[in-house]
Amino acid sequence: EDFLNLIFKAMMKDSLNSSHPVSSAVQSSEQIEEMFDALSYIKGASLLLMLKHYLTKDVFQAGIEIYLHNHSYGSAQSDDLWDSMNEITNGTLDVKKLMKTWILHKGFPLVTVVRKGKIISVQQEKFLYCMEPENWTSDASYLWHIPLTYITSSCNLTHCTNAYLLDQKSGM
Repeated sequence: EDFLNLIFKAMMKDSLNSSHPVSSAVQSSEQIEEMFDALSYIKGASLLLMLKHYLTKDVFQAGIEIYLHNHSYGSAQSDDLWDSMNEITNGTLDVKKLMKTWILHKGFPLVTVVRKGKIISVQQEKFLYCMEPENWTSDASYLWHIPLTYITSSCNLTHCTNAYLLDQKSGM
């Protein structure tokens, strides 16, 4: 419950146009200090939980083990974690491509789901809580790769969860 409260606080900060990406290039020590705030840590943890849920616990755990084995007693970059996840998914999913849309963009998407009979359509757009005119930037280029999971009436949550990767502005 405490973590959920932290997530909502981080999302509120991340929904402002003055937010920052989880990962970005820095030129000074002051910029490094600015990057390590609650938003970076909480959003980063939330993104790892999202990835774990999408890949499944066992696949995610295997990717973490490869990452730790390959980089024990050494340094690593964020791409190294995604490369380890790609190694375990055997090319079935480009984890690096998926996660870069989350860590290199500030903010998060609003996903709208519309059902018309048996047809489900989904659409994404950047969510902004409050427009700050002096800091406004266009969000037209923002596109997240959003892992969506769902169940149908013939399933239950533990037996047949389906997955869909929304990697376009809209899909069906």
